[in-house]
Amino acid sequence: VQLQASGGGLVQAGGSLRLSCAASGSIFSIDGMGWYRQAPGKPRELVASNTNYADSVKGRFTISRDNDKNTVYLQMNSLKPEDTAVYYCSAIIRSRRYWGKGTQVTVSS
Repeated sequence: VQLQASGGGLVQAGGSLRLSCAASGSIFSIDGMGWYRQAPGKPRELVASNTNYADSVKGRFTISRDNDKNTVYLQMNSLKPEDTAVYYCSAIIRSRRYWGKGTQVTVSS
């Protein structure tokens, strides 16, 4: 199973980005997909999964999923400098968690 994330980049504060993560390989069914992030010097934290959102992103980020494409998206609006981090997608498949390589999101002030 491979998770390929894309869509990161550099954006000014207040801007938007949309992350995508496609799962491929020996997939029968995906139990759950989500997004995590890790800023320098900080632990990895949950951003969004199913209908759960970190308090810091509620009202600004939206997670969605295309089951036919085995793809999860993260629409990020009203970005803030504190959203700067490496964003990782994660999938739970047959009770095992898989991680993508991560995509950098940098928000300038």
